[in-house]
Amino acid sequence: MDEERRRELGQFLRDRRANLVRAEHGLPPIGRSRTLGLRREEIAAFAAVSVTWYTWLEQGRDINASRQVLESIGRVLRLSAAEQAYLLAMGGYAALPLAEVTAIEAAPPHLQALLDALDFPAFAVAPDWGIAGWNSAYAGLYSRIAEVVPEQRNLLWLIFTDPALRRMLPDWEETSRNFVAEFRAEAGPRLGSAAHTALVARLAAASDEFARIWSDHGVAGFASRQRIFVHPEVGELTFEHHRLVPSDAPDLHFVLYTPTPGTPTRERLAQLTTGTG
Repeated sequence: MDEERRRELGQFLRDRRANLVRAEHGLPPIGRSRTLGLRREEIAAFAAVSVTWYTWLEQGRDINASRQVLESIGRVLRLSAAEQAYLLAMGGYAALPLAEVTAIEAAPPHLQALLDALDFPAFAVAPDWGIAGWNSAYAGLYSRIAEVVPEQRNLLWLIFTDPALRRMLPDWEETSRNFVAEFRAEAGPRLGSAAHTALVARLAAASDEFARIWSDHGVAGFASRQRIFVHPEVGELTFEHHRLVPSDAPDLHFVLYTPTPGTPTRERLAQLTTGTG
């Protein structure tokens, strides 16, 4: 396990331990008011490992943790499925992608043709969350996409640095947290790579809010959900947010915004794409 990954693993364990509810583990409060957070020795006891060894794990020391031990710790910490997968990835026990990935600046022509065939907003995202392709419906929803320079055409970068996009998202705080948690879950195995480190550093330097959310170490798998945009020309648009992975291009994933039935979204979207709004 490399140094960056060990450090991330230790911080992740500390954060999750600090947020555990003591009563849910059958433990009394510490002092008069502290009801959150377990001690290291309590985690170690529940996971059946030595206190010294667990302490070293949280400190990011160069030790080898077995898969079984990490799974046991994950159960004590009551991690979600995505968090457990992330913990195992940090320990080197998940199927990891290469530390460095080749930047994908444009979707392959046949996949771009698929995007173009869709009549609702859709775009392709690379492993670093760079936007590698989009269709006319997405350009209607987010009109700035074509003018953004390639080095800034990154979903996280735009969410945290484009005021116009932020104004379109009434639930920006929740959306930004979801994206950061999903990005961490997907990019976690590449922690320590030059490209990933540079992207995170650039985002943190550009946005104090990204730095704050990133420091929370949230981890979450993607889940389809409702997305609401307030477009400056046609008003509220309500979509169902889905994601698909092409079998012949697994390094890309498609983000699809399908209009929610029973809302005027499809008609309002048509106004944007036909220029009749």
